[in-house]
Amino acid sequence: MAMEKNWYQSLTEAAIAGGLPPRDTCLKMLTDSRVELLPLLDAAFTVRKHFHGRSVTVHIINNVSNGLCSEDCNYCPQSKSSTADIAAYSEKSEEEIIAEAKQAYEAGAHRYCMVYAGRRPSMQRAERIAGLVRTIKEQYPIEVCVSAGIMDDESSRILKEAGLDRLNHNLNTSATRYAKICSTHTFADRLNTLKSARKAGLEVCSGIIAGMGETAEELIELAQMLRDLEAQSIPINFLLPIAGNKLKRAQNLSPDYCLKILCLFRFLNPQAEIRTAAGREYHLRSMEVMSLYAANSIFMDGYLNTRGKSRQDTLQMIIDAGFTIQSDKSAEELLGQETAENRDHDSSISGLKSDSDLHPARN
Repeated sequence: MAMEKNWYQSLTEAAIAGGLPPRDTCLKMLTDSRVELLPLLDAAFTVRKHFHGRSVTVHIINNVSNGLCSEDCNYCPQSKSSTADIAAYSEKSEEEIIAEAKQAYEAGAHRYCMVYAGRRPSMQRAERIAGLVRTIKEQYPIEVCVSAGIMDDESSRILKEAGLDRLNHNLNTSATRYAKICSTHTFADRLNTLKSARKAGLEVCSGIIAGMGETAEELIELAQMLRDLEAQSIPINFLLPIAGNKLKRAQNLSPDYCLKILCLFRFLNPQAEIRTAAGREYHLRSMEVMSLYAANSIFMDGYLNTRGKSRQDTLQMIIDAGFTIQSDKSAEELLGQETAENRDHDSSISGLKSDSDLHPARN
């Protein structure tokens, strides 16, 4: 027997009012076979529409440095434990970084995300990042997010004073599971980084990677923790099976379950920017567009070390579903300005070594 209509309505009403669904309700959302996907998505969309309308925020991510990492995160092709075939480089030139910020702005991105490999930035690197943030903000009306590893109060303050909008540091998985996916730093290190960002007055961007063996209870715990941190931006990644990584196969990720995870995070974080991130194409497949009914943000031009859907296809998906994008130009204008020459992604953005995908074909 399916859940009653008023069960879904109660989720919507509680989220809009700022209430928190009971834990058993959250658990039902992910595990109870009586919960139907379309009514759940409709309920989540009502919350999304209330706080964000039909707008989609586009992010473009740039590997400022790639590989050569001291950390052993089992899900990451840049990890010292991975044998993935990626292009390793310590840091791009300032000219390259600024040019890629320009490219992101002209492609319609609302936010440009600079990502650095490694455990933590030295004070010298923190000052250099601050300089880049100032230059980008002076030249382009675009928000800037930085992911640079473990941060302390001083480095966070330096970036805030430079005009940084957001600091990203994903929690990725639960505190109890963290030691199973990484041994070179702790969950507490990640949590303390987010606290330093908050202390400095930075907006917090932090999300998860689903499919690493976590339970439904752990997903609920993470959604609650990000609510407590008042994370303004929550990227929901779905583990990709990248050749050479220790974690080679995602667990328990059907399209239906992935969409229910997005709904869970929307109900527990109703005002946050929920982003459907890496792995959306691979795991959602023909149901990818449905993610936009719970999420109000999306990556374009691929991810750190894997390619995503083409820019044209992403824009077309947004248009076809009746959404708009948060940009100086409409999605239709941006789609029109694309040419045959830039249909494929620029590998310098994604950190890929070649045009071939890193993950194996689906079984």
